[in-house]
Amino acid sequence: MTSHAPSKRLFIKTYGCQMNVYDSERIADVLTPLGYALTDTPEGADMVVLNTCHIREKATEKVYSELGRIKALKTEKAQSGGAMIIAVAGCVAQAEGEEIMIRQPAVDLVVGPQSYHRLPELIARGHRARGESLAAAFEPQAKFDALPTAREAGGVTAFLTVQEGCDKFCTFCVVPYTRGAEYSRPSAAIEAEARSLAARGVREVTLLGQNVNAYDNDEGGGLAGLIRRLATIPGLDRIRYTTSHPRDMTNDLIAAHGEVEALMPYLHLPVQSGSDRVLKAMNRAHTAESYLRRIEAIRAARPDMAISGDFIVGFPGERDEDFEATLDLVRAVGYASAFSFKYSRRPGTPAAAMIGQVDDAVKDERLQRLQALLAEQQTAFNQGVAGRTIPVLFERPGRHPGQLIGRSPYLQAVHCSAPASQIGRIAPVTIHAATHNSLAGEMALETA
Repeated sequence: MTSHAPSKRLFIKTYGCQMNVYDSERIADVLTPLGYALTDTPEGADMVVLNTCHIREKATEKVYSELGRIKALKTEKAQSGGAMIIAVAGCVAQAEGEEIMIRQPAVDLVVGPQSYHRLPELIARGHRARGESLAAAFEPQAKFDALPTAREAGGVTAFLTVQEGCDKFCTFCVVPYTRGAEYSRPSAAIEAEARSLAARGVREVTLLGQNVNAYDNDEGGGLAGLIRRLATIPGLDRIRYTTSHPRDMTNDLIAAHGEVEALMPYLHLPVQSGSDRVLKAMNRAHTAESYLRRIEAIRAARPDMAISGDFIVGFPGERDEDFEATLDLVRAVGYASAFSFKYSRRPGTPAAAMIGQVDDAVKDERLQRLQALLAEQQTAFNQGVAGRTIPVLFERPGRHPGQLIGRSPYLQAVHCSAPASQIGRIAPVTIHAATHNSLAGEMALETA
């Protein structure tokens, strides 16, 4: 039996979040029937896709800088008689639209995050009118219906998008404008994809969504019901989800953490600030007190829950006492990990035009203080696992001979001496050392 290698080379550069990692995988999936195979370099590629992110301040300019480099490669290939298609996908594509093709004419296609399923059609149309090359409409149902059922698993863990879009309209965020309204995939389609992943050796899935715990559809049950359904799939032993909104942390989802064994004791629940005044300006629709009560309920359901969060410092109008309120909230919660950022203006968002923009030097000082506290808590959480025997899902070889790297239930990286045959297995590991970033341990003897 002979196999024919695809004749076209596809290079995808991914910027930003886990959603974009997932989307890049699916872009490769929909282009495979057209004969495209992934390559690690843009040099000589037949198609280059920049899957972009629009969250950070300089993200757009980085894309245009990269497009200048890709344009030179496209010209070089044309001079040798070849052709290269350049596509810009993702959130910058959604936000900038036709402006991308005006500013950089070398770009052939612009597709928003809801429209990459149309790439094969757009490629077939080739050099038709510019309007035909722009696919940025919000069509989430069509997008998912057009995706291939089967996916190639790249390891023993995988991302699985279940929800897209956002209706929250936080004043600092572009997602509601670039990803559209909240949309939930049918649970049957999600289950089919999860079963396909499990059949390919995936042991853990992370359910993705801009507001994943807002998941809902006509079948009912919300995210908790979906998790319970996926937990019945043979071979799928671990389930996680991200990113959540405190407003959508329902009682049934909290209960699921105490009742569904496959649901891991790790929750990413962004709060952004500990000041009610700042939270109101952010349009977060929760208070510091309501957030703390949610954390209390979550830990009542699952006492060993590891909490992760997001924080923005220097939001317009943030005073010293507002920042101190954030530090107080961090101390009250005790985070296992967290992401923290200085506020940066995003054009078109309400916060960009707010008065009271905070000086960069003040942002820097506040961020350093916050990150020092969060680092202290993360180290303490990791050290709290030392001496315990915990189940570890081994994912890949480590840097040293005979070493494997896996993940604890709390999403910590675990280094352990173990044979390669353990990859894809969950095994007990006794932790003997902990650092800020990882754990180290040795295989424990399993008892009958």
